[in-house]
Amino acid sequence: MQGIGIGESDFKGLRMRDYYFIDKSLFIKDILDNSSKIALITRPRRFGKTLNMSMLKYYFDCKTTDNEELFRDLKIMEQGEKYTSKLGYYPVIYMTLKDVQDRNYENMILNMKTAVLEMYQEHMYLLNSDKIYEFEKEKIKEILYTRENEVDLKNSVKELSKYLNRHYGKPVMLLVDEYDVPLQNAYVEGYYEEAIKFFKTFYGVTFKDNQYLEKTVITGVSRVAKESIFSGANNFKVYTVLDNEFSRDFGITKEEMEKVIEDFEIQEEKEEIQKWYDGYTIGNTTGIYNPWSILNYITDRKLIPYWVNTSSNDLIKLILKNSTTVKEKIERLLKNEAIEVVVDQETVIVGIEQNEDNIWGLLVGTGY
Repeated sequence: MQGIGIGESDFKGLRMRDYYFIDKSLFIKDILDNSSKIALITRPRRFGKTLNMSMLKYYFDCKTTDNEELFRDLKIMEQGEKYTSKLGYYPVIYMTLKDVQDRNYENMILNMKTAVLEMYQEHMYLLNSDKIYEFEKEKIKEILYTRENEVDLKNSVKELSKYLNRHYGKPVMLLVDEYDVPLQNAYVEGYYEEAIKFFKTFYGVTFKDNQYLEKTVITGVSRVAKESIFSGANNFKVYTVLDNEFSRDFGITKEEMEKVIEDFEIQEEKEEIQKWYDGYTIGNTTGIYNPWSILNYITDRKLIPYWVNTSSNDLIKLILKNSTTVKEKIERLLKNEAIEVVVDQETVIVGIEQNEDNIWGLLVGTGY
């Protein structure tokens, strides 16, 4: 029996260790088929977003030497030359913002510098490239020593995409994971206005008219209002839990769960597992299981709410503390009573505790 890689979000690490893997490689096909230049996909936490983004990175990355081995026997390799020709084809920029948070703006910027440093470290070979000018190499070194100013920080992704485009002679795939973490944390900690000013410029420079990019994929938990952060970005499309696109690419579908039950010989517990963990509907796909809960159940064989304490709920706590009407309606839900509410998926974080439609949108998007 294959091992369970709980908490393993690196696709290569999972495949090299031969951990159990639910084949989500058709996500790659869906990304290539999608017409949006910039695709923002929001899903609840612990739903496999980071693993899927890591999978995209290893599939497209032209500097990965073992792409074919990593994807051997996966569904994407059966989809024909249109898709397999993109294996190891593009330069890739992968960036995660999960740790770009802190008690104040100054520390957030330091964490942002660390995130950019890690992104640049993957491409240190550019310092030896004869296609990168000497003054550009000096700028790269400034980032590698975290000596860049905020202007350079805001331009860092676009500059790197320019360097990679020139070095390889190909457009760049940009992957940004957990894009909404810094802003949610900034609001809770009280420095949102400073943070939104920084990220509005950062994302504007990165996405708007960046001719070096082939496609951008962004993931997060909530859909932050486009005008507050992505204004001016062309060909930008958001896919939430209410949309049909990518509905089978995250979480465990009914069909996938049947195979999990068979592989781990847990047929006798099937009904109880379903009662506990299949409560998600994404677009037109119903009965989706939370992967985190299933992996932990298979390991522990205990029916408990594994998902509840997996990450910070500070923004949710702040909202419920300050919104009596929402608390009252949640109490009715807990009593198995029906309620009717307006769900606004385009979250405006400022003053969200006073905007009930936004609150329900955030709760739905985050998996409640």
